[in-house]
Amino acid sequence: MPIATPDQYAEMLNKAKDKGFAYPAFNVSSSQTINAVLQGLTEAGSDGIIQVTTGGADYFAGQSVKNRAAGALAFARFAHTVAENYPVTVALHTDHCPKNALDDFVLPLIAASEDVVKNGGNPIFQSHMWDGSSVPLAENLDIAKDMLKRTQAINAILEVEIGVVGGEEDGVSHDINEHLYTTLDDAQRMVEALGLGDQGRYMAALTFGNVHGVYKPGNVRLRPELLKDIQDGLAKAYNTGAKPLDLVFHGGSGSSDAEIAEAVANGVVKMNIDTDTQYAFTRSIADYMLKNYDGVIKVDGEVGNKKLYDPRAWGKVAESAMAARVVEATRQLGSAGHSGS
Repeated sequence: MPIATPDQYAEMLNKAKDKGFAYPAFNVSSSQTINAVLQGLTEAGSDGIIQVTTGGADYFAGQSVKNRAAGALAFARFAHTVAENYPVTVALHTDHCPKNALDDFVLPLIAASEDVVKNGGNPIFQSHMWDGSSVPLAENLDIAKDMLKRTQAINAILEVEIGVVGGEEDGVSHDINEHLYTTLDDAQRMVEALGLGDQGRYMAALTFGNVHGVYKPGNVRLRPELLKDIQDGLAKAYNTGAKPLDLVFHGGSGSSDAEIAEAVANGVVKMNIDTDTQYAFTRSIADYMLKNYDGVIKVDGEVGNKKLYDPRAWGKVAESAMAARVVEATRQLGSAGHSGS
């Protein structure tokens, strides 16, 4: 199906909150990983979100070029074309844009969508993330407020990060300490600056101990109950219905099913998936190469086996392995079987 329209994306998020599930948002960095996500979502009968970071966009542009805006647009064009071959609906998102990447990543992409929308089209990306976790909260919200005006004008959604996700992803790095927990006061300051949808729709990545990457058990303490405390506090302060915020779960690799379920129950409608799918993709290639080493390497002057070292041969294996991890994510988050329903 074609990439989600703004109205379809809004309805996806509404449906997730109403029915108590979340959409997996998969980071990709190549045409193969895009196809793997689409394959997995189709196998699961789930709609979903495909997203790209600054580093992923750099890679799409060509590893020796480093033009992330061009790379992100190339990602979007490819995804818009191939998504039409699958019976699921996906939205496109840009992930983790820190302040020093605004001018060469998200802002040029918003400008590109402004031109398309001006001519009667839909935005190229359905949502964009502004990652202000490395600047003071007041500055974070000032920038978010300006960006929200522009995303509202193109009927796109803004994602903001209020708090700090530990670990490292594509150059955005934070220590693992007490700052990993967003407070109700932080969330109230966000609402005072951005409203509750009246100034434009946004999603909030509140932090409750989240860490990017993979850590051994015990190194990270997630507190998903904090999300409920914040939602309840905001509902009381602003006299809204339950769960006024659309929440995003970052840094969820290695989280237990119970932690994920509690976060979703507290208003998470989008969960980012990256580390686990990267591993699934690469692990299958390592297995393939070890099992077929004498076919992919010209051992002792032999010629090898072209059918085995053809990149399409091991590429299909890797895509299917990643697709299986995509299916697992949809089942963990409850989006499996919800496509178009």
